Amino acid sequence: MGTPHNEAPQGAFAKTVLMPGDPLRAKFIAETFLTDARLVNNVRGVQGYTGTYQGTPVSVMASGMGMPSIGIYSHELFHFYDVDNIIRVGSAGAISPKLKLRDVVMAQGACTDSDYAHQFGLPGTFAPIADFTLLETAVAVARRMGVEPPVGSLLSSDVFYNKAGNTMDWGKMGVLAIEMETAALYCNAAEAGKRALTICTISDSLVTGEELPPADRQTSFTQMMEIALGVAVEMAKK
Repeated sequence: MGTPHNEAPQGAFAKTVLMPGDPLRAKFIAETFLTDARLVNNVRGVQGYTGTYQGTPVSVMASGMGMPSIGIYSHELFHFYDVDNIIRVGSAGAISPKLKLRDVVMAQGACTDSDYAHQFGLPGTFAPIADFTLLETAVAVARRMGVEPPVGSLLSSDVFYNKAGNTMDWGKMGVLAIEMETAALYCNAAEAGKRALTICTISDSLVTGEELPPADRQTSFTQMMEIALGVAVEMAKK
């Protein structure tokens, strides 16, 4: 049984799914890191693959851009495909002067300007946070690779071209970087009783104006990808 957005049969996805925004990044991860990767979903060109990494079944599927898009795909993976862990592997823009290009950042929590959580009918403001087991495991895997990742809050925004020009204000509250998906992913995981974590690579800086070219965003964020794959292996042991 598929869904309106996923033609994969039941059992086609591993318990852990890596979720980049870009379908070409999903393809790159599958072809570069997975053994015997097979395409299991290509509805709307949102490519999903399943293979193995160091003997552990792992899937990778694109989320598209923005909270409505990752909201759809993560909901279906959690509820219809029995996926337990989704690790977003994406790009983010630094709003903290402490970060530099290519830094790997882990989202302990997600601030947002979105009204995504309104659907859950809560009498207040929900705080979307990462699953601690995934976060703790990711930090341990990164340290084994010689990486000390910054961990903190990201801003998940509905707006890429912000006409108000106030994005940097979030940095005053210690928010590290801005992206467009994590808050919805963390909300969906909480509602489903599943696990989620975002690991992002800094692709540009709103502080300095530096940015990486699009080709680098597709293929050069290998450190982030290897950390996420290492988490998948560790989670399979738990």
